[in-house]
Amino acid sequence: MTFDVDVDRGAVSLALRTRGLEMPWNRVLAAVAGPAHAATALGPWYPEEFQAECVETIPESQDCTTFVFRRLDGAPLAFRAGQYLNIDFPVDGEGAEPVSRSYSLSSAPISPWTFAVTVRRDPAGLVSSWAHANIRPGMVLDMLGPVGAFHLPDYDRRARYLFLAAGSGITPIMSMIRTIHSLPGQADVCLLYHGSSPERFAFVDELDFLEKADFRIRVAYSLGDRERPEGWGARVGRISAEMIDAVAPDANGRQVYACGPQGYLEQVLDCLPAVGVDDTSVFVENFTGDSATRREYAAELAAATEFAEDLQVAAEESAEHQGAVLDVYDLAADLPELAHVEPTVAVDAEASAPVPRTPDAPEGERQVVGAGALTMSFVRSGLDVRIDPEQNILQAARASGVRIGANCQEGMCGSCKIVKLEGDVDMHHQGGIRAREIAAGKFLPCCSTAVTDLVIDA
Repeated sequence: MTFDVDVDRGAVSLALRTRGLEMPWNRVLAAVAGPAHAATALGPWYPEEFQAECVETIPESQDCTTFVFRRLDGAPLAFRAGQYLNIDFPVDGEGAEPVSRSYSLSSAPISPWTFAVTVRRDPAGLVSSWAHANIRPGMVLDMLGPVGAFHLPDYDRRARYLFLAAGSGITPIMSMIRTIHSLPGQADVCLLYHGSSPERFAFVDELDFLEKADFRIRVAYSLGDRERPEGWGARVGRISAEMIDAVAPDANGRQVYACGPQGYLEQVLDCLPAVGVDDTSVFVENFTGDSATRREYAAELAAATEFAEDLQVAAEESAEHQGAVLDVYDLAADLPELAHVEPTVAVDAEASAPVPRTPDAPEGERQVVGAGALTMSFVRSGLDVRIDPEQNILQAARASGVRIGANCQEGMCGSCKIVKLEGDVDMHHQGGIRAREIAAGKFLPCCSTAVTDLVIDA
């Protein structure tokens, strides 16, 4: 008896002939000289602002829904697997300022004409609850993206991955797995997925199918620190070096992508060295921001609220002596929401007009620190910081004692956004700020240097 080898091996032989994994846009962009609109459109290099219409909603688990969108301009959304979008949600109605949040793309960039974000509903969450209750096919939302450095490489000769996800952290990981499944080539993927209850695991049916259909993908589940429920046949227990070693004995030969809450990621980073994984092989996406950053936000909000109240009282008392009442900048409204942190980094509400300069403290009361050719005057802190043009503004401010909360520090998340009252900066952001915010006087100090003397509302 003889067999037709080509027919029997099918897609498997195609995968084995292609060494590693390569994203489809990689060779196109490298091969085209000069302007090429189709190639450029599919190259996920820069974030842009656009509007998108919801075309479908898909329930994924007990409290998780996928919202599928398409761009209104008809263009594809070019992105890398693992990146996210900043989305404006009109939670207070069409006439009010939208609330901006960042959500990871859960779809694969291989089919860019539609794209999806998956949102877990938090009963205490402002945006996630609104999204589940209100987003339906036909709704149009303003978006900015793609954003984020947590993504698969454009080319990986070895393509051996260990994906670690907990809770909503499965969202960008799912985009990566879907992408790998869609591409030919050699790959070896192991996913360890932690959840709080069997009903809260998202994408279970699809993950089970992919594990059966694609020999390159393996999936393991764990319920975390829980007792084993009746009928649960998978793992139980928090992530540990022993669990990682059991699921992926060759973890030290893999690239590790981990995404989830802060506590989970802290455990991951403690476990990986014990199984021989070097720091250079670990990529992490934190969905909540670290506790130190959140404490900084809380302290800033308290200080800003107190300052705003004192300033309001002073303005009212001096109104009879002034030609106009002093405008008071609503600082509390412009800081990140503290009562609840949605998945990924929360982005603050946007200003609609430039903020008037707050009067400087008397010259004798201001402290001058640092050395440099330019001066940054921080109004609320009562501090003048000398800085050279090549110095990073956020780093110089923090070194001088000015409190500015920041998470990614790469111009992506927008959490360090502050108002520049006077002067010019050179800013190289990666999607963490919108054009209308820049027009309103905001900037990201984490990715900016000073061009002139500055007056900053911080």
